[in-house]
Amino acid sequence: MERNTELKYQSSFMTTANTHITRILIADDHAIVREGFHTMIERLPKMKIIGEAENGKELVSMALELKPDIIITDIKMPQMDGVEATRILTEELPATGIIAFTLFNEEELVGEMLEAGALGYLLKSSSRQEILDAIQAVCDGKTYYCSQTTVQMAKLIARSRPGARGRFARPGFTEKEKTIIRLICEELSNKEIAAKLGISMRTVEGHRERIQEKMKVRNTAGIVVVAIREGIFKV
Repeated sequence: MERNTELKYQSSFMTTANTHITRILIADDHAIVREGFHTMIERLPKMKIIGEAENGKELVSMALELKPDIIITDIKMPQMDGVEATRILTEELPATGIIAFTLFNEEELVGEMLEAGALGYLLKSSSRQEILDAIQAVCDGKTYYCSQTTVQMAKLIARSRPGARGRFARPGFTEKEKTIIRLICEELSNKEIAAKLGISMRTVEGHRERIQEKMKVRNTAGIVVVAIREGIFKV
């Protein structure tokens, strides 16, 4: 690895002075990906990358020592893949949120990562803002599904058995919210939902915000996943 061991094994003491710092450990076998995260994170005052791992075994070892707040890990890595590493770390470090970082064509592996205990996933083509949104969501105890997730992919995720399932109390919804949830799952836009229900777009947007807050999700994909698991929407 290009970074020295001082960075790789930086002490967790850094949070003593500022408890608001989000401590992030990244794992990817490509140095250019790790370097990209440093470029993005190093300018942010409340986030800090405390270590880098090149493979799953190194990730597990470093995570157990550093106890990061967030782990962002590639799925396909040498020696031990992200799925197996996630299974181990979810058991050993339940307070650490894990985000899978994947390619567009690895849908089945995304399901395996969620079953292993990851709280969400991002595509490697995700924007800087979305990566930051995902980190914040997982820090808040929420799940995060990439904004590029199709409804079909969300349905595939919903049929998996995520390790994180059952971590939160089941949300309750009004009949109006359930109706809007079903229309969202049918891929209607806010404008189309407003026209169908005879309400304003602003009202729909307000309902959507409350629905996402209750579900602890950040986008349409998350709504679809929770709706299917809760039996609100039938595939």
